[in-house]
Amino acid sequence: QVQLVESGGGLVQAGGSLELACAASVSVHTFTWYVGAWFRQAPGKELEFVAAVSGSGVDTSYVDSVKGRFTISRDNAENMVYLRMNSLQPEDTAVYYCAARHIGTSNNWLARSFNYWGRGTQVTVSS
Repeated sequence: QVQLVESGGGLVQAGGSLELACAASVSVHTFTWYVGAWFRQAPGKELEFVAAVSGSGVDTSYVDSVKGRFTISRDNAENMVYLRMNSLQPEDTAVYYCAARHIGTSNNWLARSFNYWGRGTQVTVSS
């Protein structure tokens, strides 16, 4: 029902910025019916929730480690979700995944509550 494709990853120096983009193809309902989120997985670590945005784009949520540095947003007219990452640090190095789930599915940010996933994009921050 939803296909997700990430773009925008790359190599950046510490203190730099990147913006990730997630393009969604939706076959049932409109994109506003889906919560959008970003997760990341660093080498040897578990998948971690990073940020989420409500279907309307009004409400957002972040993991504490990125608050004040990352901003999640969406453009429902273009079926896009973005993650603007500022003041990047080496510990932000990971594969970043876009995810989506139908609104009302869950009230937590566990990865297993998300039905749809992209293939990921690598972000590498050098010190």
